[in-house]
Amino acid sequence: MSETASLQTVEAALDTLLQGVPVLSTETLPCDQAARRVLSTDVTACIDVPPFDNSAMDGYALRHDDAGRTLPVSQRVAAGANAEPLAPNSCARIFTGGELPQGADCIVRQESAEVTADGIRVPDDIPVHDNVRHRGSDVRAGTPLLSAGMRLDAAALGHLAGQGITEVEVRRRPRVALLSTGDEIVEPGQPLSAGQIYNSNRPMLTRLLETFGADVTRLATVPDDAEGTRALLDEVAREADVVITTGGVSVGEEDHVKAALASLGHLDLWRLAMRPGKPLALGRLPDGDGGETRFVGLPGNPVSSFVGAWLFLRPLMGALLDCRELARLPRLAVRADFTARTGPRRHYMRVTLAFTAQGIVAQAFPDQNSGVLSSCVGADALAIIEPDSHVTAGDTIDCLWLRGG
Repeated sequence: MSETASLQTVEAALDTLLQGVPVLSTETLPCDQAARRVLSTDVTACIDVPPFDNSAMDGYALRHDDAGRTLPVSQRVAAGANAEPLAPNSCARIFTGGELPQGADCIVRQESAEVTADGIRVPDDIPVHDNVRHRGSDVRAGTPLLSAGMRLDAAALGHLAGQGITEVEVRRRPRVALLSTGDEIVEPGQPLSAGQIYNSNRPMLTRLLETFGADVTRLATVPDDAEGTRALLDEVAREADVVITTGGVSVGEEDHVKAALASLGHLDLWRLAMRPGKPLALGRLPDGDGGETRFVGLPGNPVSSFVGAWLFLRPLMGALLDCRELARLPRLAVRADFTARTGPRRHYMRVTLAFTAQGIVAQAFPDQNSGVLSSCVGADALAIIEPDSHVTAGDTIDCLWLRGG
């Protein structure tokens, strides 16, 4: 069997990773602390929105039957004021958000009304209910407001506030231990010695994981030592929901992570038919309480880690949080403005997108090497180029949109 035939597909790896993933427990938070958190229960509206008929603009409230007449102003209704019933043969000066007086059924905006010595001259072509925002036209009490599994963005938090809701039940954030391997890795701010490089994966993956809803609770560096690697994996597996390593899952003599995983728990899958990111390992570690902690071993090359995070860590966080938005990346059909030829592995190419009148156009970064992190800085999407394919300019291809959530 060839080496390529032994590689696992991305789909098989995802199925393996997500199989049996438990949904995390819940906690109650004040709404002002719940931004981007995942709602764990459906929320039902308890009041109508708006709670009363009101004016959509500044103008005059009247009975539709009085349109075309000159009417005296019988009251003034500002937003927040209590409107009195509309006196017969009159209109009410009203401002945006003001309560519609009982008896009125339309509003003429002030630009369309003529102020005269005898009152307000109202046009005769004012439709009934014009410029009126009716009670419950946005939300009806007793109807669904927000659904479990959604992330609470600005609009959703405003929706909750419109109901007077101050607390909300959300999923606990996944606790993640992020481990860097390799004696050659140095944290930024420290001097570099010969053969050393700065740790670009740690800050990049920390920010991505936070974007995906996780709480990175442990950061550590694993030395190139088999027993030390094993001890650290055993320790963090008892603290975290997910253990992630960068590097140490290839075939070198100093790559100890895969062997440590196999000795402590279970190596589910290793090496994928994808580029970049072939040396990626998935498995499970005992959590010390009879359960299992998910393990993802990302390659050490920064682009491989970046791509692997989007393809595997995001849907894993989505499964733990029971969040549809995170479950998979939005896909776009675009037109290629580049040429590419792939070998036996699927290629995820970093591309920029231009939204033109003729459609979405993808332009590939010229250097797609897995060590060139600059190709990720401005990338809008990952173009999916299937194995043994030849893409030419003008072809339609699928992309995973990195800016779409």
